[in-house]
Amino acid sequence: MVKRDTYLNKIVRNMWNGEIKVITGIRRCGKSVLVFDLFYEYLKNKGTEEQDIIRIELDQRKYYKYRNPITLCDYVESIVTANEERKFYLLIDEVQMTQKMVDKENGGIEVTIYDMLNEMKMYKNLDVYVTGSNSKGLSTDIVTQFRGRATQIHIYPLSFAEYYSYVGGDERKALDGYMLYGGMPRILSFSDEGDKKEYLMSLYNELYIKDISERNRIEREDVLNAILDYLASQTGSLTNPNNIANYLTSARNEKINPALVSAYIGHIIDSFLVSLAKRYDVKGKMYFDYPNKYYYTDIGLRNARLNYRQFDPGHIMENIIYNDLIRRGYSVDVGVVTDRTKGANTQREIDFVVNSADKKMYIQSAFQLAEDEKTETELKPLMLTKDFFRKIVVRLDIPHSFFDDNGIQHCSLIDLLLERVELL
Repeated sequence: MVKRDTYLNKIVRNMWNGEIKVITGIRRCGKSVLVFDLFYEYLKNKGTEEQDIIRIELDQRKYYKYRNPITLCDYVESIVTANEERKFYLLIDEVQMTQKMVDKENGGIEVTIYDMLNEMKMYKNLDVYVTGSNSKGLSTDIVTQFRGRATQIHIYPLSFAEYYSYVGGDERKALDGYMLYGGMPRILSFSDEGDKKEYLMSLYNELYIKDISERNRIEREDVLNAILDYLASQTGSLTNPNNIANYLTSARNEKINPALVSAYIGHIIDSFLVSLAKRYDVKGKMYFDYPNKYYYTDIGLRNARLNYRQFDPGHIMENIIYNDLIRRGYSVDVGVVTDRTKGANTQREIDFVVNSADKKMYIQSAFQLAEDEKTETELKPLMLTKDFFRKIVVRLDIPHSFFDDNGIQHCSLIDLLLERVELL
């Protein structure tokens, strides 16, 4: 088992803070293990009695009755009110599986899990932790639903640092495996390459597609699949719903409405399968409405989506860097600077504008910089900012980090991912 200390420490820091701890993330990324194994063991090691930890795993048959939020609330209240001198921990797994119910005893009002959990907050001897696999199931605005009294902790698939802590060995060989199969935790249990591919494909076919389709009542699952294919093939490229709709219209010989594409992309993002990175004008200090970039939450899922036919290391590397920066808690945008040299008026791209509070830096992802022209293309946008914020080029073709004559840091991808380079 991989120790996920970053997330466990976040949970521990927020114990008994008066809020509901909501642990979110794509399905099979390790939320249940974090809460029901790692956090559970932490509580036990700190002296908490097993009977004081209330475990409800809604995806298991014996807990199906608690998908009724009223039944769940009545059960928990019967325990905590009968033992007010003791402190209890409530752990609920896959909370999005609960259903809306009508409370006939109180005027026939509709009751959701949010209502019941908000009611449970009144008990001073109860600390609540819930996991959920998509923002639709938990609501797109968790804080509002919990009346501003929720702490959200988002979990990602394994970072390369977590992955390498388990596999060990040659760093570059480990990175090659990570770039191909990603960081879904169960990947570590397979030694056969075919088994890894089959597992990732099954996650799509038997889990994610069904989840998105059933939860959002998708009528055109074929269009949903086509959009997922397109986003996978265009990882790290600028696009928008209109472009995607036009492509699908041409490829399928039928008119595809951009509004339908936009809605389906929203559902994909809500499932935590894909993230949206917006474009930001570095000089004008404003966001563009479109086009934007989309990155897969796990690069192994992206590769599986394309049946491993399109292995482009440059875009894969960019996707991995984006995920790693987001996982660390940074705000990440795609930067745009205007090149007006020699009468030109050309927009140039900085892969990532990275912010943490009042600190900022720029990062370019470059698989390799072997030619002078390629070097100029990658470095020029950084120089055009004409400011003194830190500038980094992340590369796969250098063994260690160094600074060039312009003060730009050239950083090894492995050094970045293993956190040997201090960022903000």
